Amino acid sequence: MFSSILNASRLPAMPGGTCPFACQCSLRVVQCSDLGLKAVPQDIPTDTRLFDLQNNKITEIKQNDFKGLVVMHTLVLLNNQIAKVHPKAFKSLVTLHKLYLSKNMLEEVPPNMPNSLIELRIHENHIQKVPKSSFKGMKQPACNGANPLQSKGIEPGAFDGLDGLTYIRISNAHLTQIPKDLPPSVRELHLDQNNISAIEDEDLIRYSNLIRLGLDNNQIKVIQNGTLTHCPNLHELHLQENKLERVPPNLPELKHLNRIYLNSNQITEIHGDDFCPEGFHQSKRALYVEITLYDNPVNYWDAPRSAFRCVTSHSAVQFRNNYRK
Repeated sequence: MFSSILNASRLPAMPGGTCPFACQCSLRVVQCSDLGLKAVPQDIPTDTRLFDLQNNKITEIKQNDFKGLVVMHTLVLLNNQIAKVHPKAFKSLVTLHKLYLSKNMLEEVPPNMPNSLIELRIHENHIQKVPKSSFKGMKQPACNGANPLQSKGIEPGAFDGLDGLTYIRISNAHLTQIPKDLPPSVRELHLDQNNISAIEDEDLIRYSNLIRLGLDNNQIKVIQNGTLTHCPNLHELHLQENKLERVPPNLPELKHLNRIYLNSNQITEIHGDDFCPEGFHQSKRALYVEITLYDNPVNYWDAPRSAFRCVTSHSAVQFRNNYRK
């Protein structure tokens, strides 16, 4: 975007501040990435909309680091060494929409996030705890993956105040069960790359609005009968790379389900009623467009053709590394 590094001695005057030495400033963008900075530069132009500080060596965010930056829209702090954030550090950022804190050394979600925040990226930190009301007031927090967070680390009420939240991803976080206190408004939930071993009846009872559920790359062996019926609006279900020995129960009752990923499990047999209801033309509103079963012990020639009577075509069913013929 910028052709050269600006020299502070010949910078034009900027509203409420100057462009920091060695940074690049243009069109309300202040770019200070990859400079080896150990602290946030001061006296930033007050009309800054995007402040890029990624790939530095910043260890702490202090109370007044962003004071006066009331029109800032995006703050990029990823890939630093941030371990401490002052409780009032983001107080003045009343228009902040996007905050990128990934790849730092944070041990918990910073408090007092701006209510204006739409997107929060905080994966690949050292977070072990999500306190009560951590995301209160935020419209759409996203991506809290690759942290040593365990199921007990999500305190009751951690997602309080997020009544309109529709997307949550907590991946690679050592969860052993599905969190039961997420907002019921969630429509897309991704819990991939965790240590979940079973899906029990009460795990999904709160999440009737789910359209897409991602549970791939876990240790799931058991899905209790009736569990999935709590998600009547489910369109897409990811269960690949688990330890299932049979097709999950209740799939025929999910009228809108049209994609299910079961590859790389330990499924040994398929029955005629595993996927499709009887009289599916009347009871199933969406035909399957994709069923993946490759990398399971079951062979396609052992599966009854009636099992796939509610798919769009035979090519929608994948066995081994080929399409079913």
